[in-house]
Amino acid sequence: MKVLVTGADGFVGRWVVRRLLADGREVYGAVRPGQSPAPVPPAADLTPAEREAVRWLPLELLDTASVRKVVDLPYDAVVHLAAVSSGSEATRDPGYAWTVNAAGTARIVEVLAEAKRAGRADPVVLVVSTGEVYGASHEPRPRRETDPVAPCSPYAASKAGGELAGLEAWRRTGLRVIVARAFAERLRFAKRVAAPVVKVGNLEPVREFLHVRDVVDAYARLLVKGQPGETYNVASGQAVSLEELFFRLADLIGARPIPEADPELVRGGDIFHLVGDAAKLHGATGWTPHYTLDDTLRDVLDAQAD
Repeated sequence: MKVLVTGADGFVGRWVVRRLLADGREVYGAVRPGQSPAPVPPAADLTPAEREAVRWLPLELLDTASVRKVVDLPYDAVVHLAAVSSGSEATRDPGYAWTVNAAGTARIVEVLAEAKRAGRADPVVLVVSTGEVYGASHEPRPRRETDPVAPCSPYAASKAGGELAGLEAWRRTGLRVIVARAFAERLRFAKRVAAPVVKVGNLEPVREFLHVRDVVDAYARLLVKGQPGETYNVASGQAVSLEELFFRLADLIGARPIPEADPELVRGGDIFHLVGDAAKLHGATGWTPHYTLDDTLRDVLDAQAD
């Protein structure tokens, strides 16, 4: 299987590349022009041999000619990760986030749809989105794929736009598009938690946290067993408040800091409860997470230490 991974030099992208290589796939890694195709990674990321095994390609999502040059090849599968992935960056410039996340996805699927119509290729296309597209809810329960989409941030709205672009191409052309909504949160304060007082944002929201290996395992399974035109939550369904997470990290470090609210770190329009129901993903692929929250936190701390 020949697989294109866009955003292959990002955090999740490097893990996807590693998994695909381990599965014996021929991997093409698309990165923004000017970005190093072989970034110096943390210990758990790509080895020099793995980086050497990837064919690296420059991709600028804002440039139709660049998209066509990279995407119009006979791939068996495409994992589309390239995006404005920072919520704060998307808030600073919503138009740019829409241009990259929604219009960029539209450019990619249109080139792939043209290749399908011409008989050059018929790839499975995994469009990676976010659980944030569900928006706020008054019901503290795991979100299902049948729940309405109601994004309440520029980032989530732009990712919902990317989903729509992909699924519209599936309905119009038969391009085999699958949408994966990831619920995994990143941990940003692990390194600072050993301080006596740590400035934090709002610790009341409830989230879930998945190990990146579990997330990538879900993506790999969807490439083989996912159904085109369908959306799948990649989620554990296990809720944890950010306050509980803060103190669990502190216990692992062996410190007991005092969290101090900082208005500068509070996000407007924050979603109080965002947890996903992955029953559909499990039924289609047999996927289930293997790493516990403490496993994930320990690996985060190890990576921070490196």
